Amino acid sequence: MPKLALLNQAGQTVGDIILADEIFAVEPNQGIIYDVVKAQRAAMRHGTQKTKNRSEVSGGGRKPWRQKGTGHARQGSIRAPQWVGGGVAFGPTPRSYDYKINKKIRRLAIKIVLSDKVREANFIVLDDLTLESYKTKGMVEVFKNLKLTGKIMLILDEVADFVDIASRNLPNVQTTVFEHASVYDIMNNNCIVTTQKAIKKIEEVLLG
Repeated sequence: MPKLALLNQAGQTVGDIILADEIFAVEPNQGIIYDVVKAQRAAMRHGTQKTKNRSEVSGGGRKPWRQKGTGHARQGSIRAPQWVGGGVAFGPTPRSYDYKINKKIRRLAIKIVLSDKVREANFIVLDDLTLESYKTKGMVEVFKNLKLTGKIMLILDEVADFVDIASRNLPNVQTTVFEHASVYDIMNNNCIVTTQKAIKKIEEVLLG
């Protein structure tokens, strides 16, 4: 079982924590990661593209000229796609890009990326994380004590207003609760910082 040092906010070791093999010691599987990240990225797309077809553009209520005898090609409306100002043929319409990934596959992907962070020594567990004010400097001080740089993801067991607001102005910090942490988000950050309570929540959810 993976064994990590348990730190406090001052960056001091206050004990050890044993992590579950079923979550934090899972073998890598790039195929599963690819499928889940691709699905999550697709779900981020807004799908709001829209063009007007010939029934939605204005004008064109009458036939531009009679059917025969003018020498022109026959036309029924000046709002047909071949006319300037006409409707668009087969243009995009609002849609969802979501597609389903099985729950077991999503959970396995989460376990794999968490295991990768543990193997890379980019997974830090704190005994607790509390701030006395909303000021950003409090959060900066914690990261300084932990000697962290780059993109950091805070995974908490529940929403903590002081921590959330104090980290909001830090451009490379993402704060979330475990239920909202995605495979893409975990991979996209250099280091994961969490707490003992959050670890229990993670194990409860993923082993349940």
